[in-house]
This record gives sequence, structure tokens and C-alpha cells, in this order.
Amino acid sequence: MEDKDVSYRMKIFDDLTPLELYQILQLRSLVFVVEQNCVYLDADDKDQRSYHLMISDQNGILLAYARLLPEGLSYNGYASIGRVVSHPEYRRFGWGRKIMEYALRECERLYPGIPIKISAQSYLLQFYQSMGFQPIGAEYMEDNIPHTAMIR
Repeated sequence: MEDKDVSYRMKIFDDLTPLELYQILQLRSLVFVVEQNCVYLDADDKDQRSYHLMISDQNGILLAYARLLPEGLSYNGYASIGRVVSHPEYRRFGWGRKIMEYALRECERLYPGIPIKISAQSYLLQFYQSMGFQPIGAEYMEDNIPHTAMIR
């Protein structure tokens, strides 16, 4: 599957269709709750003030998703990228990297000059370092999963 076979979309919360919102919440739950066996409240009141980035195939399957958070919503002095997820059945195609590249481009366009901070699952440190992020501080537990703060 190539880029010409998919659509890239970015929307604010109020512009999401009911189907898009359902697909986003379904994918986030599939990976972060079921696959990672982590019980947590995904609906954190940040979605309403975030941009939602989606990559879907021609059949409407949500392949990857991320949300962009403005400065101050998660971290003072930083914009953020969160809930980065790719569909388990399509990971071999590199959609995780593509959604992050898309998120970085849009974050820099929307929030020029503002550094980006993320809370990365520690097993993905090398992936995020390859995207220009550097770890800061000690590893910590978030929802019983090791995480590391990173900035770019």
C-alpha cells in the first residue's frame, strides 16, 4: 500500500464526523487498552482542543492516527503530539512513521517556533529519536507502562 492509495486528513474535534470519531476511539482502545492490556481513561478532555490527524485507506480503514495539542494543554511552553497509534494489521507498512512525519509537519506549521514535548512509551525511544526527539529526565510509569519525556 502506497501514499497514493491513502488519504491524509487533519480536523478539529468539532469537524470530526461521528464515524471518524468512532474509528479514532476504536483504534485507540484496540491498541492502548486491549493490546497493551492497560486500563485507563482515554477520554481525557484534551480531544476537544486538539487537532486530529488520520491516515485512511481507500476502504475507509483508519491506518494511523495522532493528535496535536497546542502549547499549554499538556505542557507549559510546549506543543505536543499524543495518542500516536497505527492499526495492528497494517504496521508492516510504516504508517506509524508516516503519521509522525505528518504530525511534525503540521505541528511546525500550526505552532511555529514552539518546541514539542511528548510522553513516549520507553520501548519506542529509538523510533522517536529517529524523528529528532531527545529524552529528558528519568523514566517514569504512566498507566503501568514505562514512559520517557522527550523534546524536539
